[in-house]
Amino acid sequence: MRFHGLDLNLLVALDALLAERNTIRAGERLNLSQSAASSALVRLREHFRDDLLVQVGRNLVPTPRALELAPVIRSILLQIEGKVLSDADFDPETSTRRFRIMASDYVSMVSLRHGLRAIGKIAPSMRFEILPVSLSPLEAMDRGEADLLIMPDFYLSPEHPTRLLFEDSYVCIAAAENREIGDRLTFDQYLGFPHVTVRFSNGRQPAFEDWFVGRFGQSRTIDITTSNHATLPYFVAGTRRIATLHARHGQLAAQNLPLRLVEVPTEIPPIREVIQWNAINSGDDAMMWVVEMLVAHHDQADHGHDTRLAEPFPAP
Repeated sequence: MRFHGLDLNLLVALDALLAERNTIRAGERLNLSQSAASSALVRLREHFRDDLLVQVGRNLVPTPRALELAPVIRSILLQIEGKVLSDADFDPETSTRRFRIMASDYVSMVSLRHGLRAIGKIAPSMRFEILPVSLSPLEAMDRGEADLLIMPDFYLSPEHPTRLLFEDSYVCIAAAENREIGDRLTFDQYLGFPHVTVRFSNGRQPAFEDWFVGRFGQSRTIDITTSNHATLPYFVAGTRRIATLHARHGQLAAQNLPLRLVEVPTEIPPIREVIQWNAINSGDDAMMWVVEMLVAHHDQADHGHDTRLAEPFPAP
């Protein structure tokens, strides 16, 4: 279909080309061959009278005109997807929608798994892709590469709607057999033990010790740095090491590993994990249903299944 001389299918192609900046990957995204994607780029150049994407080494680099067009085209396609192509009469039992959720492994472990399990019982044909947190999550959402973001509230944009998913506090974990540590840690003990910490390779989120040093002017002895939350408890079990982590994660780890929880010897502000979506999609009944389900089922303990998650500090 043409609109003022432009084949509207080419807008979809341009969106993919600008996102991938590679004709092979853009073709795969569009289910087209590389030659078909290259042909679309030729036609787009003719229509806009601009190179749009210029070969620099092995990459295609957008021209200023392409950078100007990119957010406009992305917005148009998101509005079509959210307001034109979304289910007119949404029925979760028959819906085949697919949603991409950007969330950390911590959120997936302590919350998201519960929500998706509840959704799966009602909407068995819905599909979900859990994306790792990128360097620019808000840009990924604006480009339509992620439908929902689940992140601490201070990383999200005030320009788009949000829902609080859950709040969490912090605890320390230590090996169950570590008798150097009692029910509580003094501040000096806390500084004296070797620590395991998380530092994300994408540089998006500062490590906990960055905040700690800034507040107290003190430093911990970091024995091991890992790039994700899931592996952190394994480097504490059976050692003298300790770690500071979110309480929900600590409780989950203590159920599965020989660990015990110890109160943090200093006050740390709680973390608020929030769901955000593009404002354009606020009228998408399916997406809003998913958000409500994730909030309602954010913690299995809230629904009377795994009561161990509700215990603040298990006995040594």
